[in-house]
Amino acid sequence: MKDTKIQWHPAFVAAMNLELRKDRENLIFQKEHNLNTKPLSIDLLIIQKSSSAAVSNEIGRLFRGHNIMEYKSPGDSLDIDVYYKTMAYAALYKSNGNTVNAIKADDITISLVWDAKPLKLFQHFRAQGCSMAEPYSGIYYIEGSIPFPTQVLVTQELDPTAHAWLCALSKKVTISEAQRLLDQTKELTESGERNFADSVITVMLKANKAIINNWKGAGKMFEILMELMEPQIEAMLEEERKKSIMIGEQKGEQKGEQKGITAGILGTIDTLREFGHTDTDIKPAIMRKYNLSLEEADDYLSGTVTVDLSGTPLQ
Repeated sequence: MKDTKIQWHPAFVAAMNLELRKDRENLIFQKEHNLNTKPLSIDLLIIQKSSSAAVSNEIGRLFRGHNIMEYKSPGDSLDIDVYYKTMAYAALYKSNGNTVNAIKADDITISLVWDAKPLKLFQHFRAQGCSMAEPYSGIYYIEGSIPFPTQVLVTQELDPTAHAWLCALSKKVTISEAQRLLDQTKELTESGERNFADSVITVMLKANKAIINNWKGAGKMFEILMELMEPQIEAMLEEERKKSIMIGEQKGEQKGEQKGITAGILGTIDTLREFGHTDTDIKPAIMRKYNLSLEEADDYLSGTVTVDLSGTPLQ
């Protein structure tokens, strides 16, 4: 796995889709909603199709017809300027209705999402005569004279069972949270939901490499990690299969699928090594997953089996 920039925002959009999946039929999700021709966009706009249908997830209890969400990743900052920028987005969004006052101000909400509690922002709200109510753990309603109903979601304070997807967007994931995410992933049946889960899991794994390395001796954590990585591994295998089959067909060969499997096994080994797992850990895992003999597993781990740039196994 390459050390690339972590894609927090797409994972946030995926997490919100999963958080609100029970109400998805009544919601429209628009990521990076453009406000005008200039490069101004809302992180996530959620539109309720019917205002009479309440959202079951407690994050959506404040929701009205048009719900603007601003997400700040760990290491970033949720400060006063972020709040006013989001409020400006809400005002601009309101002004873009098809007719005058087509979108009512009281039909718009603002949700600010960060992993930590924004203490300075809360101080600013108090200085402006506002108060903070916490109807649910980690969910703060800003009460007072403000243009739009506003809530602040502190993901590290959310109920980890009810909000496993948002809680996973952290650099401090625990073993129990990883296990919970795996359990909830197994409950997903639709392919679209599994893709959302894949996005969240990928970010969680990349953001927590150092922590995950310390889990190696923790009971069944290696098996949990393998299961969490299953979507990435399968996607990688499928991509390599398609590429190698195409190359094989071009060369008049019939071994393309096997070449793809070989490339996928090597990719799995590289990924597990990058997470700090030793070959002693990896060997039984690839033997089980790919039905390899002890000798075959040793060949893969020792580098006896390789793949050239065209996808052809070399041995």
